[in-house]
Amino acid sequence: MLVIVCYDVNTETREGRRRLRRVAKLCEATGQRVQKSVFECQIDLAQLETLERKLRAEIEETQDCLRIYRLPDTRGAEVREYGHFKAVDFEGPLVL
Repeated sequence: MLVIVCYDVNTETREGRRRLRRVAKLCEATGQRVQKSVFECQIDLAQLETLERKLRAEIEETQDCLRIYRLPDTRGAEVREYGHFKAVDFEGPLVL
C-alpha cells in the first residue's frame, strides 16, 4: 500500500531540532522524500504499524503534528508532478 507521511515538528528549541532529525531519519529509512516534511512509502500493514509506533514515540504531541495517509488501493490513482522532483517507480526495475 502507498502511505503518505507528513509532519511538522516545532524547532524552536534544541530538543525540537533533534526530534525533527530523528523523525526525518525514520521516514528516509522507509520511503522517499517528496517535499521537506512529506514522504511516500510503499509498505505493508506490518511496516506501517512499526513506522507509526516509532514516529509517535519521537514526536511531542503537544507541540508537533504527524499525519499518516493510508492509500490501500492505488490502482487508478494519479499523481501529477511539476518541478524538479522525480519520484522512484516502486513497481519498476531496481537497476537502470
